Amino acid sequence: MVRFSFCGVEMAAQAHGALLLPARRALLVADLHLEKASWFAAGGQMLPPYDSIATLADLARVAEQTRAAEIWCLGDSFHDSAGCDRLPEQAEAMLRALTGRTRWTWITGNHDAGLVDRCGGAVVREAEVDGLILRHEADPADPRPELSGHFHPKLRIALRGRQVARRCFVASATKLILPAFGALTGGLDANHPEIVRAVGRDAQALVPLADRLLRFPLAA
Repeated sequence: MVRFSFCGVEMAAQAHGALLLPARRALLVADLHLEKASWFAAGGQMLPPYDSIATLADLARVAEQTRAAEIWCLGDSFHDSAGCDRLPEQAEAMLRALTGRTRWTWITGNHDAGLVDRCGGAVVREAEVDGLILRHEADPADPRPELSGHFHPKLRIALRGRQVARRCFVASATKLILPAFGALTGGLDANHPEIVRAVGRDAQALVPLADRLLRFPLAA
């Protein structure tokens, strides 16, 4: 993970999309979309039913690497509010192991607004941590420092004659949008007008590498 500062708070970003607040060993992730494949399967679109296991395996690995004491999920953790009921036995065991050994908080999003505490952890609409507002979707009218998800930002650039897409964070002076962490999630171009509208002018796409953070200015 590569360290940087946002609104005076030291953070560390991981290429897959996790964000760490080292001072309190708090790990933040957005848009897990657990059980997205089973939601599509119910409508007749059959997808491999392994997305939740893959996502939770990635999250468990990052939590272990960072020795996370807290985990905050910034909304749309399940693809729908009944997703927890559809978790395969293995995925449920993985999730309960994570919620059992950390201080776990679900922040609800538009996909899982009706989420209740059935797989461990606390459920809230938004929270404030070390002066940072944690919510699912950025609020352009709120001037306070804010971390959110929702948009699944990806940076798309031409590199050596081919298009390359990478998950990215999007940051402005007081807004920081996390990329989607889930294994079965798409991405919205970081330059999309809705993202720029949400974070304001002078926004940047942040792409963490192993040893540095690349910054790409976004169109106004």
